[in-house]
Amino acid sequence: MSIIVEEITKLYGEQKALNNVSFQINSGEIVGFIGPNGAGKSTMMKIITGYLPQTQGKVQINGFDTQEESMNIKKLIGYLPEHNPLYIDMYVKEYLKHVAGLYKLGKNTKNRIEEVIKLTGLEREQHKKISALSKGYRQRVGLAQALIHDPQILILDEPTTGLDPNQIVEIRNLISSLGKEKTVMLSTHLMQEVDAICDRVIIINKGEIVANDSSENIQKDVNTTNQTIMIEFDSEIDIDKIHEKEFVKSVIHVKNNTWLIESNTNEDIRSQLFNMAVAYKWTILSIQLKEKSLEEVFQELTKGN
Repeated sequence: MSIIVEEITKLYGEQKALNNVSFQINSGEIVGFIGPNGAGKSTMMKIITGYLPQTQGKVQINGFDTQEESMNIKKLIGYLPEHNPLYIDMYVKEYLKHVAGLYKLGKNTKNRIEEVIKLTGLEREQHKKISALSKGYRQRVGLAQALIHDPQILILDEPTTGLDPNQIVEIRNLISSLGKEKTVMLSTHLMQEVDAICDRVIIINKGEIVANDSSENIQKDVNTTNQTIMIEFDSEIDIDKIHEKEFVKSVIHVKNNTWLIESNTNEDIRSQLFNMAVAYKWTILSIQLKEKSLEEVFQELTKGN
């Protein structure tokens, strides 16, 4: 087991940022840690890495307690914070050499710097000052420093922030590759990123865990509580007649004669809608079950934040 979080609570004065949070992340897993702004993601990550003490609870990293054995934990973890702190007056290689010195890499420093520069795609930028880099390349430098000591665990807070679409794909591929031999916990606002690379998703809202499973299972759980049907008619209909039905929770106009109908049951209501159309002599051009995407599920689980 790589990360064990047990009943973590964090107070800032009287404000409760985290409330009795518990979860585990196994060795070799890539886990997406997602939630709205202010939900407690960054606070939780800082507690895991030992940069911030919790008010209550316990965190263990490979058996080490974060509060009692912080130096051992820092050797195991590579951390990319949300606001990537860099010494912008230093050159890229100079900065990475400085970080390598902090981890006491010794004779391996030169080779390791070359390895992480190649891994993070910094070859063309390695001789530049960090202040001269774009936001995307500064993010790559932050990722390089997190990797410099070849940690067992990576904690990445918004790792693709500021990257263009091509760079995002490259970093996703890198994280996927690293996940084959390392434990990775990452936060992101990009649901495509979660779907693309994460084995599991933990959703936090208002300081509490509201979902913890594979994205597929989370979507399945929400989609079985009710159904959404997209239906298109060949002409205008009296939509109030559908509103009146007991099995209908809501009706949303999409465009022209196309409607989204949400049921209040987990049963398939397409046959009932078809029978209605026959009774009222409406012509259906198409009717299909529309499953909620991870983004829609996320919005449903965190609404009201």
